[in-house]
Amino acid sequence: MSITQGLNNAISGLTASARMAEAVSSNIANAMTEGYGRRQVDLSVGMLGGVQVDGVSRKVDQGVISQRRLSDAEVGAGTTLANMQAQLEKLISGTESGAGIADRLSRLEAAMITAAGDPASEVEQANLLRNLSGTAQAFNTASKGVQTLRVQADGQIASQIDQLNTSLRQVEKLNADILRMRNAGQDVSGLLDERQRVVDRISSIVPVRELDRQGGKIALMTTAGEVLIDGRAQQYVFTPAPVITADMTLGSGALSGITRADGTMTAADGIRRLSGGSLGAAFAMRDEVLVGAQAGLDSLAGDLVLRFQDPTVDPTLAPGDAGLFTDAGLAFDILDTEGISGRIAINAAVDPSQGGNLWRLRDGLNAAAPGPSGDATQLNRARLALADSRTIAGFGPAASAQGLASTLLSRIGTDRLAAEDELAFSTARWSSLHQAELAGGVDTDHEMQMLIRIEQSYAANAKLVQTIESMVRTLMEI
Repeated sequence: MSITQGLNNAISGLTASARMAEAVSSNIANAMTEGYGRRQVDLSVGMLGGVQVDGVSRKVDQGVISQRRLSDAEVGAGTTLANMQAQLEKLISGTESGAGIADRLSRLEAAMITAAGDPASEVEQANLLRNLSGTAQAFNTASKGVQTLRVQADGQIASQIDQLNTSLRQVEKLNADILRMRNAGQDVSGLLDERQRVVDRISSIVPVRELDRQGGKIALMTTAGEVLIDGRAQQYVFTPAPVITADMTLGSGALSGITRADGTMTAADGIRRLSGGSLGAAFAMRDEVLVGAQAGLDSLAGDLVLRFQDPTVDPTLAPGDAGLFTDAGLAFDILDTEGISGRIAINAAVDPSQGGNLWRLRDGLNAAAPGPSGDATQLNRARLALADSRTIAGFGPAASAQGLASTLLSRIGTDRLAAEDELAFSTARWSSLHQAELAGGVDTDHEMQMLIRIEQSYAANAKLVQTIESMVRTLMEI
């Protein structure tokens, strides 16, 4: 080996050692950075001998990342469903408002029993009126709360569509930057890290699969077949509703679904092939779960109105007259039950603040004059009507008004537990996949060992340069 060849070997070795030390230090510094891919310097034998640096490779397990991203979508969906199911249960149970519907109905029955025990007492009649009003208000509050949750879900959809559009535009730009820098022979590892982080954000909104394209570019497609980006990024349009009422649904056209910016995407469920992540879960809450909860509340409220407008319960009523509970002051209309839980109210005839009289609770809504103060017949009929076992479609066996309300609460609680169980399973699976991803990433122990080897290599090459310099100096002195 000539002196020139030896010097070339040493200098190339020093250069390779410097690049490797830079890669190792970057690996150690970013060992806990999400989306960071381990750097590895690629070396080969140079044409004139020595070591040639061919570039820097980014080492990731794309198979594990792909599975983890699908798990991201499951966790995103599970989190959305579990959180909103918990809010719904608190709303119906009354833990946030002070008293739920089932509790109010139980208190109402107790107030009826007490009033029937002392029918002449205006104090007990006033207490009964408060419980009647409290029961109606509990329905009103629950119905309003359900619609508030629907507005919340609608807002989540709008927010996630904005985030999805922004992230897709970022992927498009990163694709172009990666292609340009690769063609220029530059290191694109940093851009690949950033693109992975952006795709990870997308994967919690919709489940995606990454497809390789020429020049380091990628395409993204949902598991249901929607192409999010393949060249140009797709953009989506959604119009949130500032206010949602019980009668507003996607099917009626009152609520927005998702369309492509070019107007080509429409679907009966509003989401089509973007389901599976937190976006799909928000749609499910807005258009299915919460609509079902509202329907349950309306069934309970309608049943309560019907129980007391029956002339056999209050003989002073004529067919078609409103009973003790009304639909915003009117009798029950089977063709207008949607949203009745938000409109249910006590009959003004028994409310002194509305020009009514407390004695009508004892003597009947349409009684011409007060009857015997000790007659509890009407109060007992009302109590029996409340306790009467009746059936409602979808509520199982016949039960009292309080029992039917408990059935609804139990069903919502069961759904909440199921959502939490599913979230726990998805989270455990995600954690395992995330650990597998980290295991294939930066191992700091290995990197420290590499750093020692690099230091030894650098020292050896530096010693060779020093030796060659000494040899040349000796030759020059001869």
